[in-house]
Parts: sequence; C-alpha cells; structure tokens
Amino acid sequence: MLFDTHAHLNDSAFDEDRDGLITGLAEKGVGLVMNAGCDLESSKECIALAEKYPFLYASVGSHPDSADEICDEVLEKYLQMSRHPKVKAIGEIGLDYYYENFDKGTQIRAFEMQMELARQADLPVIVHERDAHGDGMNVVGKFPEISGVFHCYSGSAEMAQQLVSKGWYIGFTGVLTFKNARKAVETAESIPLERIVLETDCPYMSPEPFRGKRNDPGRLPYMAQKLAEIRGLPVEEIIRITTENAKRLYRI
Repeated sequence: MLFDTHAHLNDSAFDEDRDGLITGLAEKGVGLVMNAGCDLESSKECIALAEKYPFLYASVGSHPDSADEICDEVLEKYLQMSRHPKVKAIGEIGLDYYYENFDKGTQIRAFEMQMELARQADLPVIVHERDAHGDGMNVVGKFPEISGVFHCYSGSAEMAQQLVSKGWYIGFTGVLTFKNARKAVETAESIPLERIVLETDCPYMSPEPFRGKRNDPGRLPYMAQKLAEIRGLPVEEIIRITTENAKRLYRI
C-alpha cells in the first residue's frame, strides 16, 4: 500500500465528498496519508481528521504564505499540538518567493522560528521551498540536527544530493509525470531511492492525464508508476521502498 506523504484533505475542494473519498482510498492502493497543516486553523483541522481516520496523520505549522501569523503565542499552541499522538511533523513551513510583494524577512524569521519549534518538539519538518533555493539551504543549514522532507521538490539534482547527504528526504508530486518535468526526472534518477517519498499535494498537482483537475490520494499510483519507469524497477518494488521511506521519515 502506498503512503501519500503530503495531502490537504481538509481543503474546501473536498467538502462535498471528503468522507467517501477517504474511506475509499484503500481500494485504490493507498494505505497511509500525511495531512499537512498550512496555518493554525488548518493544523487544527488536520488533527481532527487524523483523529477520525486511523490511517491519517497530521502535521502542524504555518506555510510561508501565513508567515505573518507566527509569534510566541502561536508557536506555543503548535508545541502543545505537536504532542498529539497523531502529529508526526512540523509543517508545512519554509519559503516561497514565487509571487510578487513577498516579505522575505518575515518568511525567513517564521521559517527559523518553526525550525526551532521542531527541535523543541523533536519532530521532522515538511519544507515548502519555491524560488528560494539559496535562502532555504541557508536556513536548514543553521539546524543541522533537524531534517525531514523538501516536499514538491523544485530544486536541482545537485541541491537534492546535498540535502540527501544531510539526512533529508525528497518528495515528488504529479509534476514527475509532466512532459516538461526535466529537472524532477533528473533528480529522481540521481538520488538514492531510499531518500524518495511520493505525495499528491492534493487538491493540487494532479498527475497526467489529470493535469489541471482536482487531485486526491487515489492518484498516487500514477506517481509510483512513473518513478518505476525512471528507475527501471517493478512498480511493486517502488511502492514497498517509498512506503518504508515515508514511515521512517515520519517515525511511524
């Protein structure tokens, strides 16, 4: 059974069919899901879903788009939430310089404060990093004892190799199946298979042939099949290895 290492099943895109979709995942070959928080409110929602379904887990943290909410009070709430038995990571946290008018200073401050939170909570982190490769590497370099996963990885193969050498995992989404996904394929070819995990990032990042449509964990087999093609291995082996990797990453 596959492990979707990054989903947002609490998203409003699933309001009409959430329960039926989640209960039907086993039939589609998905046995475990990490539901990732993006801010304080969604982190609470992720815990509530994880309490409802035994095969769902949760992470808590503030995405760079919500970096301005990070303060001592919110960090203390995250620390308390991190003690919940279904919470297995701090995230998604990080940097996103893609859109105009981003506040670099606020994002870096929030990222560093939440890396420190992960150290206090003794949990791995889920890092969102887009168009901020240099600053992202600088921040994680300040916390050598903390590792986790760079989810929806968009950096170079060389950067991935650096991360892997420091104990990090690399997460691949449906982007791996895109015809123009040269960098993602190059990275998936070059790093140790034991450091690769698969994710949907649903409701975003649907794989081919569903690109542009709502994604869900039931489409994770498309990523597994693509990775099997890239690495020249049976898909059953890819499923086994990436699931073991994900369990190791999240200490499950």
